[in-house]
Amino acid sequence: MKIKTLFIVVICWTLALIMLGAYVRLADAGLGCPDWPGCYGQLTAPDEAHEIHFAQQRFGGEIDPFKGWVEMSHRYIAGILGVLVLILCTALLMLRKQFDLPAWLIILPLLVIVFQALLGMWTVTLKLMPAVVTAHLLGGMTLLAVLVALFGRCFGQTRTDLANTRPWFLAALAAVIVQIILGGWVSTNYAGLACNDFPLCQGQLMPPEGFMTALRPDRALGRDVYGELLTIDHLAAIHWLHRLGAVLVLLIVGGLAIKLRRAMPYFALVLVVALLLQVLLGILNVLAALPLVLAVAHNGGAAILLCILVYGYMLVPRLVAGRVKAISPEMIRSTP
Repeated sequence: MKIKTLFIVVICWTLALIMLGAYVRLADAGLGCPDWPGCYGQLTAPDEAHEIHFAQQRFGGEIDPFKGWVEMSHRYIAGILGVLVLILCTALLMLRKQFDLPAWLIILPLLVIVFQALLGMWTVTLKLMPAVVTAHLLGGMTLLAVLVALFGRCFGQTRTDLANTRPWFLAALAAVIVQIILGGWVSTNYAGLACNDFPLCQGQLMPPEGFMTALRPDRALGRDVYGELLTIDHLAAIHWLHRLGAVLVLLIVGGLAIKLRRAMPYFALVLVVALLLQVLLGILNVLAALPLVLAVAHNGGAAILLCILVYGYMLVPRLVAGRVKAISPEMIRSTP
């Protein structure tokens, strides 16, 4: 398999895993298996009568085989991704001089995967603590971004006419990353329906009170740091903040697209389409009361928008010792 094909497979697999993770979370299957790495003490979810009986005796509570299989499928697919990334990183280490890649950048995806596995374990053991689940989401997005950056570094052709777009790309990336964090916080706190109208939130323009309480990372799911239940106003404050972030992303990423309309018209068009589609999915999720398909698609849209921005940024000439360094097509050798 050519290294470029392997790259595409790994990136697509990571994107699919992110969307599957969103499905697990939104389908309330995050605790479909209350232990880790197995499921009720076995390698597969219990679905036979004797397996369910044993699981109830050992763990207690109601056993949902479907949620167990959803969670275990996510874990097995994540395990396959780990193997694929290991193969990719090994191949890149052998070709790093050809692609002018630092060793730390090649090893970084493996480190992210190890940390992701720990976050997956903590997600279960800490009973879906919002800060941990959000970090798990960010870990998946980080892995995807690093893989796309490596792909762009290996196969993208930097362009000197994009040198003045660096601040715009950085601002757009920062805005999208913050918005992904806010979106993750909405999802992990199950605040997607806290504002069930649009463009207002609970019939008002200004946010409800409760920002500081709702944003505290050191609390359990559905409770504040003192153990009291969160109110609908707390959840609405989280949702409202995500909407505000969407406005900023629309302005900044839209500004970047305008900046790129002459130098890279097709890239600018793709960026605008991904941006508007993501905004539309966000609005439809509110108006349609958060259907599972649209909610998962909204997560995928955020990942795709991040990929587009990361790849575009990799085409911007790198700064080396205060100078712009561009790689001409002639410098890129043919690859196996």
